[in-house]
Amino acid sequence: MMGWLQKDKKRPQREKKVPAEKPDASDIFLDNGDPDLSGDGNRTCRLRLNTLLHASGGQARGVVMKLHLENFKQLNEILGYDYCQDLLAQIISCLEQVSGSQVYRYIGVEFMIFLRQHSVAQATQLAEEILEQFDRVWKVDGTDCLCTVQIGLCPYPGYADNADDMMKLLDMALNRAAAAGPNQYMVYDSQMQADFIRRQAIAKHLQNAIDRQEVEIRYRPVYNIETKKFSRGEFDMRIFVPGIGMVSAPEFLPIAEDSGQVRAVEYYALEQVGSYIRRLLDAGTEFDSIALPVSSVLFLQEDFTEQVAGLMERYQIPQGRLAIELPEDVFTMGSLTVNTTLQNLSSMGAELILDNFGSGLSSITGLLDLSVNTLKLDRMLLWQLETNPKAAAVINGLVQIVRNLGLNIIAEGVETEQQLEVLASSGCTFQQGFYYSPAVGEDTMTRILGTDLKSSLPVIEQEKLRLRR
Repeated sequence: MMGWLQKDKKRPQREKKVPAEKPDASDIFLDNGDPDLSGDGNRTCRLRLNTLLHASGGQARGVVMKLHLENFKQLNEILGYDYCQDLLAQIISCLEQVSGSQVYRYIGVEFMIFLRQHSVAQATQLAEEILEQFDRVWKVDGTDCLCTVQIGLCPYPGYADNADDMMKLLDMALNRAAAAGPNQYMVYDSQMQADFIRRQAIAKHLQNAIDRQEVEIRYRPVYNIETKKFSRGEFDMRIFVPGIGMVSAPEFLPIAEDSGQVRAVEYYALEQVGSYIRRLLDAGTEFDSIALPVSSVLFLQEDFTEQVAGLMERYQIPQGRLAIELPEDVFTMGSLTVNTTLQNLSSMGAELILDNFGSGLSSITGLLDLSVNTLKLDRMLLWQLETNPKAAAVINGLVQIVRNLGLNIIAEGVETEQQLEVLASSGCTFQQGFYYSPAVGEDTMTRILGTDLKSSLPVIEQEKLRLRR
């Protein structure tokens, strides 16, 4: 795309415009140097940050602003180098004029502005004024374009003692801004600081939790409305973190990916699933498959198929009993490696499940080229049944498409009678959610697999009662 983007979220409105204090020359230039637009901007910005954070015995105050030009790479590819160099010069000139401060190039199209003696209110006002400039069309040699920006702000002192920590906090603020949509800003505050400390604690304890078996393993039962029995299960795990308590996979897995610990966490989970499948087979339990959700980071590891193959051989797992559940973003990468891995897993007998189908990331036509066996409907579609009557038609259409392709389909997040009725009328065979059963321990899972809802009800009600305590 060329950057012809419109804001899909409005920025928060200021209640009162706070006059910004324009810094004097000593505030604008930390060392009277020229803007670093071509040299080692990373080193220059870090030196300036350290100078700020340790100036005057820690008495200096202000706000650091980091800006990222979000779609500049696409503009460069389409409009060309010369055009974008002129555009960049225009943007930098505008930033310096609006801020009254020198703009330093950090890396690529990331920039820093050091707002000495600025309050957070003054800095956010400045961020609003900068974003107003990016709401407008930029014109270079008679050609118009829209360039989007994200802004992260972090006050000092208080949150960071050195340049490395400050850059981490600014990146967190930038990421939050990016999540809110194009042309947004975010201030690093006490809530973000609490989130940062929590993430650090979880990352630090992840490996210990695995080594010390400080984990809670549970399974989410899946009901087959045709056989009227629980026939599938999905692995779920929580870890115990001192000072925090039990932390669920949606929170700790992204942290494991960012900290490089995802292999240790998910290969541990793979081992648990493999050994459980073996125990089910040895006990003669009736079931279709047990699924393990896998992150895209792990899926793209070179040895992933080898690890799965080794597990299936070690536990003598028959074809179709182990299911690998993949996030939808894996299928949008368009990589030859992805397709090869899918084919290898399929040939060795692993069931492949695409999670969050219908969320909009993957195309329906893309299913024709993917080696998947089962699709899992995005739970947001089910939730919309409660408020949007059109959702029923969408679900019915998706289910029919999937069934006509000869694939299985699972609806997750089933909680109400209305959802149940729509899914039943559309022919969605497999259903999962609190309506049927919450996540349960291994012993309970083993007891309800292969049984009907009526027979399992006493055990499931005990689990629901335990969760309410």
